[in-house]
Amino acid sequence: MIRVIRTDSDNQDFIKLVKYLDADLAERDGNDHSFYAQFNKIDKIKYVVVAYENSRPVGCGAIKEYTPNTMEIKRMYTSPESRGKGIASNVLTELEIWAAELSYEKCILETGIKQPEAIGLYKKNGYKLIPNYGQYAEIENSRCFEKDIQ
Repeated sequence: MIRVIRTDSDNQDFIKLVKYLDADLAERDGNDHSFYAQFNKIDKIKYVVVAYENSRPVGCGAIKEYTPNTMEIKRMYTSPESRGKGIASNVLTELEIWAAELSYEKCILETGIKQPEAIGLYKKNGYKLIPNYGQYAEIENSRCFEKDIQ
């Protein structure tokens, strides 16, 4: 059974999952990893979701304010042995619901072309490709997406 909880970036299970995420991204991104890593600090994130399968942490995600009406999806991860079970979609949906409850109108996110399963997840969940934003504007390996949530 999958259970999803709301927490913050001090949650030890979230911290552990993010270490696995960072290791995975370092391998995928290669020489580009240090560029992306600078934008993925987790201290002081107020809105974090952790997914549990039979009491074991298996997935996570977070949102942080990008603009007064937009939340940015960050730190999405599902452990390899738990992929394909809808866990990432559950985490993403909970983050969208939380953002809407906080009166945000849309969510944006960045992912990389070396993460085709992430791109598939976001498209499957109604995210539309947008021009790369902010620090990702000139980055060829980045793909940015948005979704209206109100």
